[in-house]
Amino acid sequence: MNPVSHYTSQANSYEEQLKQLRKRLIVFSMLRLTIFLAMCASIYFLLGNMIAISISLVVGFALFFFFVSRFADLKSRLRYLNKMLELNQLELAVLNGDISELKTGDQYIFEEHHFNQDIDLFGHGSLFQIINRTATPNGEKYLAAWLNSNNIDGIAEKQKATEELSAKVNWRQKYSVVASLIESDIQSQDILKWVKNYKSFVPSFYNWFPILFTAISASIFIVCLTEIMPWTALIGWMFVGFIFTGIHFKRVTKLYNVTSKINDTLAQYSKLLESIENEDFQSELLVKWKNEIQTKDIKASKHLETLAQEIAHLSNRNNLIYGFISSGFMLLDMRYSFRIEKWLNEFDGAIGDWFEAIERFDAINSLGNYRFNHPNYVYPEIVSGDKLQLNAQDIGHPLLNPKSIVTNSIEVNKDDFFIITGANMAGKSTFLRTVAVNMVMANNGLPVCAKSFSYRPVKLISSMRTSDSLMNDESYFFSELKRLKFIVDAIKTDTYFIILDEILKGTNSKDKAEGSQKFVEKLVGSKSTGLIATHDLSLCKLADTLPQIRNYYFDAEIVDDELFFDYTFKKGICQNMNASFLLKKMEIV
Repeated sequence: MNPVSHYTSQANSYEEQLKQLRKRLIVFSMLRLTIFLAMCASIYFLLGNMIAISISLVVGFALFFFFVSRFADLKSRLRYLNKMLELNQLELAVLNGDISELKTGDQYIFEEHHFNQDIDLFGHGSLFQIINRTATPNGEKYLAAWLNSNNIDGIAEKQKATEELSAKVNWRQKYSVVASLIESDIQSQDILKWVKNYKSFVPSFYNWFPILFTAISASIFIVCLTEIMPWTALIGWMFVGFIFTGIHFKRVTKLYNVTSKINDTLAQYSKLLESIENEDFQSELLVKWKNEIQTKDIKASKHLETLAQEIAHLSNRNNLIYGFISSGFMLLDMRYSFRIEKWLNEFDGAIGDWFEAIERFDAINSLGNYRFNHPNYVYPEIVSGDKLQLNAQDIGHPLLNPKSIVTNSIEVNKDDFFIITGANMAGKSTFLRTVAVNMVMANNGLPVCAKSFSYRPVKLISSMRTSDSLMNDESYFFSELKRLKFIVDAIKTDTYFIILDEILKGTNSKDKAEGSQKFVEKLVGSKSTGLIATHDLSLCKLADTLPQIRNYYFDAEIVDDELFFDYTFKKGICQNMNASFLLKKMEIV
């Protein structure tokens, strides 16, 4: 399925549906006005005939409220269709290179991470920005945590789940839109915290007492209607109801103030649960997540919907007339408060699992969406054995323009260490990041930008963008040393693929050469595998004494006083440097 064709077709379809829906909304608005005017006319023309007026008003109000309800439903449908249209238009914009509407994820960059500051994982123009389509705050956090995790477990299961969701385009989009319709700012963890700490206050007899009280109220009303008792008896009984309600009025109000803020989230989460429950998943990971929300007899979505409905009933207390009658004659505030508390006591443990499943599906939908948008990418083949670490053919950087991207091939065996030399701007750093970001994608079960990609799953650690820290009063060189120490300590306890770019830049040339040589020797001695880019050609001599060292380079040529790059990864040592040429070319010297 071609992504551009699909999104274009969907956008056109939703535009047409919106056009028709807006016409219906106009019709319903006119019908409401017509009914209201007809009711006014009936009062005028039937004046003196109370029975006819009463019948016309009853019929009129019934029709009026029916159309009000239908109008509200159509408005909800309008919001849904607008969101679906916006989502498909967003995908078309992203495929055309416009990512301005997407979140950058800057908040997920932090120091002393194994790689996230080095490879454009977060920030403007980052992998996260391209991938992320989450609609819930915690879904976004799950996605960011996965990309940051350096987890190499269950890759095959992640691949199957991503591929399955890729094909479920309509399901994914509907799920995202339903989640995006949540208007509350209250996050799920706040709801869970409130549920966990909630203390019940409604006595257990309110399970049945409001029903009895309502029956007595109805009986008194009938007796007063037949004039057996005076109407003052009904008024007196109403004050009895106010006493029962008033005893717990403050706590009921507090319960209402909280639940009214979270009810929108609960109602939409109920729909998201239903969407998961009704979908037939095949991949092991998705089936596992779906099974985690299963409950006996009644589905989890129905349980959550019940809570949302009880809260909605309690919210009716804001209607002056309804609240007056329901509190004085029916004790409904107490009844609905009791039912809410009963639900919280019964499902306070399960609701956390439901929320987690909802938000994990929200996160993994982004992976499925990325796969759908990149049908030419390939899933990595996971290999075993003692030799091969990585074999990538025609690998490219997924964030570069696909029309101008230059791909390269690389094969790295376990314990190999590649020293990559090259002229300025020849492509060394880009190639390092190309390998690194594709490896992170592979570890997360995503397809990668390559013709083929076979690898032994391995964690990544890097040092490519070290900077000084004014806040911690650290020089650039000291920051470099801290980073290298971080890497040395990490490889003592675990296996990593190491990627380094021009280490020890913060010292003089001789000191840098000697220090870099000793550091690479230490890495090779620890049986580490990785890549290091450098301008220091003396480092290449290590290949003469260490069989694990391989020399590769990126080249530049000067033709007719112009500098040309082919950005091709070649075996050997670079002989052409371009700093002096560029200084003269740009008239700096």
